[in-house]
Amino acid sequence: MNPNSRAPIALATSGGAALVAYNGPEGTTNNVVGSERSDRISVYVVRSGDTLSEIAEMFDVSVNTIFWANNLKSARDVHPGDTLVILPVSGIERVIVKGDTLNSLAKKYNANANDIAQFNGLDPTENLVIGSTIIIPGGEIATPAPRSTSSSSIREPYLGGSGPIQTGYYSNPMPGRPITQALHGWNAVDFGAPRNTPIYAAADGTAIIARSNGAWNGGYGNYVVITHGNGSQTLYSHMTRTAVSAGQSVYSGQVIGYVGATGLSTGPHLHFEVRGAANPFRNCPVGRVCAPQ
Repeated sequence: MNPNSRAPIALATSGGAALVAYNGPEGTTNNVVGSERSDRISVYVVRSGDTLSEIAEMFDVSVNTIFWANNLKSARDVHPGDTLVILPVSGIERVIVKGDTLNSLAKKYNANANDIAQFNGLDPTENLVIGSTIIIPGGEIATPAPRSTSSSSIREPYLGGSGPIQTGYYSNPMPGRPITQALHGWNAVDFGAPRNTPIYAAADGTAIIARSNGAWNGGYGNYVVITHGNGSQTLYSHMTRTAVSAGQSVYSGQVIGYVGATGLSTGPHLHFEVRGAANPFRNCPVGRVCAPQ
């Protein structure tokens, strides 16, 4: 979604209620290959003759998924040589009934009220129109969390993310800083820290995304994504600025950026996601400083 657009782009739904969770192949700026992980982030370099609908079909996502992550105002914003970020997205289609508000829908579907308003071009100060249909980006219908049958993997009741436990693989991206929000979103935890505190790579790898343009970027603001040798990705968002470039090799403990409050953020902190593996801070209590597991 482009947060500045006045109307959302239509999204395909499954059974008229829930949007399909989009699965895109992992890619590099020169190559696109298949992936079995539904929570992986992809990047794609636009070629001459490409259209947004063709790119969306290639990655099996909606056109709106591409708009959301790349701050696009229209299809004319895409040019050969541009690098597009493809984020997996899920959500709910909802017909407004009496009593619905942005906050009540966000609470009901474990979503964000600001995202709902921006996605649908709504004024947060006005009442929702009964009978109208809106999309709740990131929304989910509550279901019992399945139990894991293996000691080597976990499945937890948050929006996205599951995978093998990689004991001892990740280091702390913010050593000495407390957890301020437990698991949420796409397998993420938040670390509290003052603005411009250094952020460190949690493992060796390659930075596949490094956005430092101060834009919305799907709510992440300035952020970095690193792909690792164990098949996982780590994402570090809301930075005041990045310290690496896309395509750059990084090592565990290297400074990759600095704490900020860009994107969807109420104050300076690090939003740290792990895609394709268990978050090493999944068991850390809020308010505590923890070592990665």
